[in-house]
Amino acid sequence: MTFTEQLWQDIDPIYDSILKHGFVDELMAGSLPTALFQYYIQQDALYLADFSRALNLLAARSISTDDGLQFTQFAQNAILVERALHETYFSIYGIEPASAKMPACFAYTNYLLATTSLQSVAVGAAAVLPCFWIYRQVGKHIYQRSIQENPYQTWIDTYAGDAFDVSVNQMLTITDRLAQQAGTTEQKLMRDAFRTSSQLEWYFWNDAYTQHQWQV
Repeated sequence: MTFTEQLWQDIDPIYDSILKHGFVDELMAGSLPTALFQYYIQQDALYLADFSRALNLLAARSISTDDGLQFTQFAQNAILVERALHETYFSIYGIEPASAKMPACFAYTNYLLATTSLQSVAVGAAAVLPCFWIYRQVGKHIYQRSIQENPYQTWIDTYAGDAFDVSVNQMLTITDRLAQQAGTTEQKLMRDAFRTSSQLEWYFWNDAYTQHQWQV
């Protein structure tokens, strides 16, 4: 079993909770209320901007030139490819860009930026991996079970598609190699980072589903 396979095994209960979440279930059925998807897209646009910054931090700190180039490409894709998806839905639903991160987005992005800045590149890679891996698995899960003419088909096709699949496999390869070079303590930190980000993935969808706002 590879290191990343061990990581996935550890978060299996979290992933199962994500698949059973009302947001994912209703998105798959095409019945997710438009207002909930709008909230999600607004927050995801804010998330991706900081996700790209986190990847650029890993690129700048990587000893390996190849890894640095790969992280830079990931960062560019986070902005260019997924922004196109957001702009599609911003236009369809007349969504105005959000200026403020809600609680889950704020917690997740700050965690990623802190980890990729202050921890090792290996630990930072483990922290950003769930956004790649969980989205691919959720995308494929929904794609295989989705109704025909799902109003959210563009979103589903993006994360279940071949291009995203390639990026995820590249990220898995990097993470496994960094884990092989890491000591026991650093591997433990990688496991913790992967698990924390996976938990934050659940909270991100949950915030959209509950329309969670800051308390005033």
